[in-house]
Amino acid sequence: MVAISKQVKSSRRLQKLTFNPLLTLQKLIKQSIILLLFLVAWEVAPRIGLVDPAFFPAFSEVAAAWWNMLISNELFSHFSASITRSIAGFGLAIALAIPLGLVIGWYPIARDLLNPILELFRNTAALALLPVFILLLGIGETSKIAIVFFACTWPILLNTIAAVRNVDPMLIKSARSMNISSFALFYKVILPASIPTMFTGIRMAGTGAILVLIAAEMVGAKEGLGYFITYSQYNFMIPEMYAGILTISILGLIINYSLLALEKRLSRWKQDPTA
Repeated sequence: MVAISKQVKSSRRLQKLTFNPLLTLQKLIKQSIILLLFLVAWEVAPRIGLVDPAFFPAFSEVAAAWWNMLISNELFSHFSASITRSIAGFGLAIALAIPLGLVIGWYPIARDLLNPILELFRNTAALALLPVFILLLGIGETSKIAIVFFACTWPILLNTIAAVRNVDPMLIKSARSMNISSFALFYKVILPASIPTMFTGIRMAGTGAILVLIAAEMVGAKEGLGYFITYSQYNFMIPEMYAGILTISILGLIINYSLLALEKRLSRWKQDPTA
């Protein structure tokens, strides 16, 4: 029976490793067909007069502007400034929110003590506090990292708390019946079972980090994608403005798919229970 089980598992792994070009192509077409239609509509609409080309240029013009900025290194300087601020604030939020969420979710006394202040700040819009951060921390990098940190903390924290509280009680009872220590229970049962819900908050925070930062850069910055978009608008550099917006979309996709890949790697027990 053991040999048969190993053969079944081995055959399943081989099936997953087998590359099928036709299925891959079909999946790629399904995933990209709507995007391709959108880009075609974007190219055609200004050229046939559905929209004013002065305010909504064709996609080819935007792509050309994006490429010119890329090879001139102008785009990279703004991109690197924004991604550095986003990663710094996002990383600080993860470092604080996950341990704090695990503690609040696991210990009822911590939840009772901290819940009022959490409810107060979770309902406060991050951008509403931007003037406060600027007054306290100045108009430099610190205030921008701080606003990203504040915006990212709450989705990670709240989803971590929910993840711990919603762990299947049967898993906890089964683990305790084996007389394992509290640390082992937390490390081997609570934490792995909480990862999928925790990553929901992390992905939300990753997207929010970009959106909040771009808005903050539009208010007070000399570098960054938000600043570049506002600068392009004021100087009527419309293709460049759309190129900056397109770069933000690409950045958001990169962050989202990177976090998805990390989530799959950390929760392989859920993705492939037969492996």
